[in-house]
Amino acid sequence: MGRAYVITLTQVVALVVPFIFGLLIGVLIRRLIGVAIVLLAIFLLAIALGYLTPSAAMQILQSIGYTAYQAAEKLGVLKSMIPFSSLTFIIGLVIGLFIK
Repeated sequence: MGRAYVITLTQVVALVVPFIFGLLIGVLIRRLIGVAIVLLAIFLLAIALGYLTPSAAMQILQSIGYTAYQAAEKLGVLKSMIPFSSLTFIIGLVIGLFIK
């Protein structure tokens, strides 16, 4: 006769928490990409219509790059806390990227 496997609350939490993290991060990434595309379109339109000179555009891009680098450094601490190797995290991330 086979044994019945009992799933404990700890095991359920160990599966659900990475899934929720992945889902939320996936939704956040998808929305950030959407905002970035809109800002890029506005930026390119401003250059094309002459509202921004090429030198001003380069200064803005350099400033954005520096700010993004600083933000990435500060988020490095969070990167070590995210369970990238968990299958439930990856499933949640993929679902978060593709849900509307």
